[in-house]
Amino acid sequence: MTLDALLKTIQDILEGPRARSHGDFAVNLTRAAELWTPVLKNGPVTADKVALCMALLKVARDEVGEFNEDDCIDGAAYMALWALLVAHRNRT
Repeated sequence: MTLDALLKTIQDILEGPRARSHGDFAVNLTRAAELWTPVLKNGPVTADKVALCMALLKVARDEVGEFNEDDCIDGAAYMALWALLVAHRNRT
């Protein structure tokens, strides 16, 4: 892939259908930061915290953008991963 092709792909992502479904990127990422802050402020960043934060990113996208079924599915999958990782950590 050339640099021009890569930049065009990025522009299409940022200005295309995803921009409409996810909402304004600055507002979306600001909301994600607000949701992530209490999760990440105590202790090291662990795999289970990453999974939880990724689920919260999907929540932020829904709050800022349009409903997207993929975000619901992804969010549920990240919550399942979070639960599995916490259970695994608690067993060890």
